[in-house]
Amino acid sequence: MTLPHDQLWPRAGAWPPPEDGRWDAAIVGVPAFRTSLSPTGAHATPAAIRDALRRYSPTLLGPPAVDLDEVLRIADAGDVDEPDGPVGEASVRSTVAQLRERADLVIALGGDNSLTYAVAQGAGAAGLITIDAHFDLRDGVSNGSPVRRLVEDGLDGRRIVQLGIADFANSVAYARRASEYGITVVTMDDLRRRGADDVAAEALEIAGAGGGLVHLDVDVDVCDRSVAPGCPASVPGGLAAWELRALVRALAADTRLHSADIAEVDATADAPDGRTVRLGALCVLELLAAKASGKVTS
Repeated sequence: MTLPHDQLWPRAGAWPPPEDGRWDAAIVGVPAFRTSLSPTGAHATPAAIRDALRRYSPTLLGPPAVDLDEVLRIADAGDVDEPDGPVGEASVRSTVAQLRERADLVIALGGDNSLTYAVAQGAGAAGLITIDAHFDLRDGVSNGSPVRRLVEDGLDGRRIVQLGIADFANSVAYARRASEYGITVVTMDDLRRRGADDVAAEALEIAGAGGGLVHLDVDVDVCDRSVAPGCPASVPGGLAAWELRALVRALAADTRLHSADIAEVDATADAPDGRTVRLGALCVLELLAAKASGKVTS
């Protein structure tokens, strides 16, 4: 895309590859798609999000107004090649683990929701928060099973919080499974009633109980289909874009959260204006904004 140039209006994105030293945040693409329950072009999404980031500035208005690129060291590690399957998941784990050694926050650009399994493990997460309309507790290996797989591999279900679980998008069997695992579920209705700050505070206390790192899974299909048409499973009545952005920033502001993924956006099925991909890009910026908040003083 061709965008106007203004030296006084810098654009987000186009971050350099990781170099020596510590980084505040590292971006990595995880274009998983081969085990999706519905046909998807989610492997095209990491590149699309990077393009969409250029439509936005890295500026927080504050006050004071600050440029994220001036207060944070941000790197882009490129994409994990062929992240699906056992070999691909091992590569994702290794890549994320290496980035976590040098970056305070790792942001994985999906890809379908299957990436959450390997990304959370690579980040060494002891707690998990999902923003998702679905439980993702299905049997087998797919974008509908990462939470179940994490529990079966040893993640304590009592340190999992699922935000935005929606009516008519799940089954009684999986609701019972969530209860059996000890997962804390905040339904879409409860989330709206309570608000982002209240829900985020509870989720972080539960997922962060006992110490250790917390991983955040941002499944954009939690949003209303009018703002997320590029998510195969989004439905009418989901979250508004501003609600998702507020929740992401509230969660990422906590020092216990050190990794996150953006999942379930199919860039090839988006609206002509690219609204779903653009929302994914804004979620990346919200994650960065939260991490910058501790570095900015008025």
